[in-house]
Amino acid sequence: MEIIKHFFDLVMHLDKTLIDVVQQYGGLTYLILFLIIFTETGVVIFPFLPGDSLLFVAGTLAARSVSPGSDQTLLHLTYLIPLLFIAAFLGDNLNYFIGDYLGPKVFQKDYKLFKRKYLEDTQAFYAKHGGKTIIMARFIPIVRTFAPFVAGVGSMKYAYFISYSVGGALLWVISLTMAGYLFGNIPVVEKNFTIVIYLIILVSVAPPLFQFLKQKLSGRPSEA
Repeated sequence: MEIIKHFFDLVMHLDKTLIDVVQQYGGLTYLILFLIIFTETGVVIFPFLPGDSLLFVAGTLAARSVSPGSDQTLLHLTYLIPLLFIAAFLGDNLNYFIGDYLGPKVFQKDYKLFKRKYLEDTQAFYAKHGGKTIIMARFIPIVRTFAPFVAGVGSMKYAYFISYSVGGALLWVISLTMAGYLFGNIPVVEKNFTIVIYLIILVSVAPPLFQFLKQKLSGRPSEA
């Protein structure tokens, strides 16, 4: 329970936590951010790591000075965006190749995380939306971790996958990091930063939650 509480505090107070990390580790902060984004995106058993909120907070700190009147910022945007894009892209591709290596055999039995229905439903979603699924999934926590894995399991052609992977990673990293950079230090946002993080998480999980409730109300079985 203590570990869960600590993790929750870490996620919900990323603005304070990340400042402490920057002050304590300096340039190593970039490596820490890289590893978090890479792991959240690329290791299918870690979908719960902060992604959207971490990018927003990182962008916020890239616009925040080390000290009043200083031209030096806590993080540099010119390093941050390329590095986090590479982390997201490599994570996506690792996940794809893990799925491709394991293949449909992981769905031959129903496991807690890997249910056969997940593959069937995701393949149907891919059939309907095509490669745009990879881009859309980028903005939905947990789903973005499973989408490239299932793409690999479902034998989506890599040449087809990679173009959407690049586009999705770029759009995700740039939009959320720049949102933090441009708006994170506005006084009203800064004073209510925890609420803003809650809203980012809420907006992120709203689409699958809405779909789940819609199916429940219509009497259809959930796709989860």
